[in-house]
Amino acid sequence: MMRFGLIGCGAIARRHAELLANESVSGARLVAVCDANARRAEEFGQRYGVKAFGTIAELLNDGVDAVTVLTPSGMHASHVMQAAPQCKAIIVEKPMALTLSDADRMIEACDRHSSRLFVVKQNRFNRPVMALRQALEAGRFGKLVMGTVRVRWCRHQSYYDSASWRGTWAHDGGVLANQASHHIDLLEWMMGEVESVSAMSTRALAKIEAEDTAVAVLRFRSGALGVVEATTAVRPKDLEGSLSIMGEFGAVEIGGFAVNNLKIWNFANNHPEDGTVFDKFGSNPDHPYGYGHAKYYEHVVQCLAENKRQLVDGLEGRKSLELITAIYEAIECGREVQLRFNPKRCRLGMG
Repeated sequence: MMRFGLIGCGAIARRHAELLANESVSGARLVAVCDANARRAEEFGQRYGVKAFGTIAELLNDGVDAVTVLTPSGMHASHVMQAAPQCKAIIVEKPMALTLSDADRMIEACDRHSSRLFVVKQNRFNRPVMALRQALEAGRFGKLVMGTVRVRWCRHQSYYDSASWRGTWAHDGGVLANQASHHIDLLEWMMGEVESVSAMSTRALAKIEAEDTAVAVLRFRSGALGVVEATTAVRPKDLEGSLSIMGEFGAVEIGGFAVNNLKIWNFANNHPEDGTVFDKFGSNPDHPYGYGHAKYYEHVVQCLAENKRQLVDGLEGRKSLELITAIYEAIECGREVQLRFNPKRCRLGMG
């Protein structure tokens, strides 16, 4: 049984706590939480019947096997590095960090202390996404032509005002770094490495430092093109979080709020499994605490128990961060930016 501790007791921590405290994941159990706000930690601990601490050091000294870092994004690096010497495994929410240098320090620290680093990308475990990935690996698309993600969500000003770090460059970033980071990860995972990017952004409705609306055009190394459309300025409610992949022999679109409903599955050459794909992979099964997160934690436990390689380790998590950083660099420079670059004007992670 893996003993888990949570670092940070904010909004996202509730989903992780519900999974681990209610024994929804075999082999994992929540035993402790901590938060810089000791009162919030105490209330959180009482809610889930676990120990509560006001510092990370106290949590680590309680003998946890693994921790999940759920603090503001700009704090991930320091908290991961603090936990690395004492934990078998560290799970960190998206994005893993706000700067590439912080990501590199996290990876190095975990390698040095033989601590397994997992980056939360739970949408990779969505059933429609898994079906799409299988079709891609089977070569059913042929030459890839275009990939598109659309994040059309609603976040009112009250959301940003609920915590002082939201929407800031130093600790959060805008819609690209926060809400769209999962979708950007999926796009790159399906389409392959990015060669260059052009982008623009605006603060359409939100009064924050970073952007609430952005578009980016990507050129992949394969020659395919990509589009990222992301906004939290949809009103009055969320529309979609979707992914479309198009190739010379087929097209697939996954929609829903969080890339969780299969919309289109069209291929030039039909396979026997195409007739049942919507029944088997059309949507995630109902889960009281979130299907994607449950599957993600099952993956974590399996990797640790069987010494298997994780789907999204530090290096894999760094890929989408590098792309997001390049998009921000392109926005600031007003020109196309090549990947494998040293950021000069990107403000993400800067105070």
